[in-house]
Amino acid sequence: MNLKLKKIKKLEGTITLKSGLHIGSGNMEMHIGGTDSPVIKHPHTLEPYIPGSSLKGKVRSLLEMASGLMIQTNGGVVSTKILGKLSGKDKTEAEAIIKIFGSGGDDKEENADIGPTRVSFSDCYLDDKWKKQAQEKRWQLTEVKSENSIDRIKGTAANPRFIERVPEGTQFNFNLTFKILDESDEQLFDKLLEGLKLLELDAIGGSGSRGYGRIKFEFADATVNTKFSELNPF
Repeated sequence: MNLKLKKIKKLEGTITLKSGLHIGSGNMEMHIGGTDSPVIKHPHTLEPYIPGSSLKGKVRSLLEMASGLMIQTNGGVVSTKILGKLSGKDKTEAEAIIKIFGSGGDDKEENADIGPTRVSFSDCYLDDKWKKQAQEKRWQLTEVKSENSIDRIKGTAANPRFIERVPEGTQFNFNLTFKILDESDEQLFDKLLEGLKLLELDAIGGSGSRGYGRIKFEFADATVNTKFSELNPF
């Protein structure tokens, strides 16, 4: 395959939170009056944001789940290591995922037909228009939600903890770039849209099973918006 950079597609839009979002900062140090689990914030502005790595990782994992390849990887990331064991549709699915998202850093296998990673996700910062509205109306950028477990015998709450979330309704700018190196890469872009649709149907961040992290995409390109709204990944 003759891989040559033909164009770079850009996908822009907004992400609107349909429920509270928690993507942890990794700061587990406890402070008096603080939360048990703060959200990640920009170190200069202290405003919450959605890391591009979180989006990329979740979209990839959902596509891998949908492909049925997890049995081949024992739950690990789909990489070029397993290509030799695959054939037919499974191999096609695995190659598509690796082309879009890349292979792991510890993957020493080489495959000239794969080429470099096609997609690049940017961090998603607060939408300027929404942020101005939030400032005018004095909306808080984060909220603290109390969580606990229930003692089934006593019927009382136990192990209280305080989780910081970005509130429902918050809007973030979203953008990614996608390299077209071969004619077939146009189909890979459609595969990426399927992954974004899966993410919209699922959740991002922590506590998704408790209703956290529901999001909605709206793209600047009206054609993509229409295609995305009609997309059924199953």
